[in-house]
Amino acid sequence: MSEPQVVVVGAGPTGVTAAILLGQRGVRTLVLDRWPDVFPQPRAVHLDDEVYRLLATLGVAEEFAAVSRPGAGLRLMGPDHRTLAQFDRLVQRTSNGFPQATMFDQPELERLLRRRLAELPAVRLIGGAQVHKVVAGAQPIVRYRDEAGVEHELRPEVVLGCDGANSLVRSAIGASMRDLGFPARRWLVVDVATDRDLGQWEGVHQVCDSTRAGTYMRIGERRYRWEFRLHDDETAVDFADVSRLEPLIAPWVGSADGLEVLRCAEYEFRAQIADRWRNGRVLLLGDAAHLTPPFIGQGMGAGLRDAHNLAWKIADVLEGRLPEQVLDSYQQERAPHARAMIRLASMVGVAMTGGGRVGDLLRGVVVPVLPHLPGLRSRLLDSTTPRLSRSALVARRRGDRLAGSLCPNVTLLDGTRLDDAPGHRTLVRRGAPPPHGCPVVDVAGHRELVAWMGRAAWVRLRPDGVVAESGPPGAHGTLVALRPRAADAVLPAGG
Repeated sequence: MSEPQVVVVGAGPTGVTAAILLGQRGVRTLVLDRWPDVFPQPRAVHLDDEVYRLLATLGVAEEFAAVSRPGAGLRLMGPDHRTLAQFDRLVQRTSNGFPQATMFDQPELERLLRRRLAELPAVRLIGGAQVHKVVAGAQPIVRYRDEAGVEHELRPEVVLGCDGANSLVRSAIGASMRDLGFPARRWLVVDVATDRDLGQWEGVHQVCDSTRAGTYMRIGERRYRWEFRLHDDETAVDFADVSRLEPLIAPWVGSADGLEVLRCAEYEFRAQIADRWRNGRVLLLGDAAHLTPPFIGQGMGAGLRDAHNLAWKIADVLEGRLPEQVLDSYQQERAPHARAMIRLASMVGVAMTGGGRVGDLLRGVVVPVLPHLPGLRSRLLDSTTPRLSRSALVARRRGDRLAGSLCPNVTLLDGTRLDDAPGHRTLVRRGAPPPHGCPVVDVAGHRELVAWMGRAAWVRLRPDGVVAESGPPGAHGTLVALRPRAADAVLPAGG
């Protein structure tokens, strides 16, 4: 590969996702990671239907289905492990086309993503590369040492910092993390493999206990995860021996016979967000930009959403289709959602585990009532991205309820899904399409799309599936920057 146009620092799920999206557009991309191979320890275990939809865009949905399992919902339990409330996931497939929640093992997902990345001729991954210097600005510089200790200097057009919570790239752009008020907590994370049938309900079990809060979930055919809050005088080392761990997991397993402990580690969960995500052509994604407590399972998903929001913009800027200023829309669009998810996770964490003995008593009274409150079930289980605010790439006008929202990923008349058609598209309900030459999908016969569009005669979609603008018959689109070139793919009428 010749000199890369984009250098991605960090080959976790966020960095590899960004690289795949860029590679699918033909952007020459180099990924640098300090680990020679996939980091073997499992971390994330949950993703939602929107993120699963993105995996389909990356081309790994079928492979992911073979190594994952749908989540059954959420069970809230008291300190005595008595069930206080249960919220079942009743929808098997959402409007995005996938299960509302899915459990998985992160190293398995990362291996799928790396295999997909290797299929793209425009992308290269170098493991064992220690990036030690990034210079931000209009002309970024990246310096790294390879496994042999040889120094390299790159001058790409764009640098993406996907290098995690202790990000070097974040420091390079002069950004700092801002705390969002959730007190840092130390938790024990335990991953176990066993061929035993534990006989447990398949959803997430949350023990609401101010003394020893805990979480249990099944993440694979023979893989299970527990998380427990550590006391001030405890560390993960205290539970390295199975006999010390057994009292914690006994409510689910009885004895520890036949269990293989894959990991027993300590994590500190934080709620933070970077004050700036961009300096010139150097940008932050994933944990480098935001850190989310685990209570709603949105940590890894937030990073993949970052990549989905940003990659097409970078490709269009490098191709000369969009002005560089539109890169400012990345933080403008993603930061409010990331902040909202962090605060929601923090609130859920405090509500489930805070308050001391008084909190435990209140939860015993209040939580059993929750399933009977109208609309609460959907709020607890729904992680739908809220509408994006107005930006250079979202024209939200008065009366427009669609701009900034994610379009349903419906099956078209030819059997393909809407996301299978690349690039910018215009959905047309009636009358002539607006005069900006977009590839057109006629929604006649697509009941779900017609109902979703409501009174809009046309809806203009961005490559990430977000509605850029919509309008009545005869109205002209206003986002000139998104008008396609003649070389862009054109869909036949009728989809």
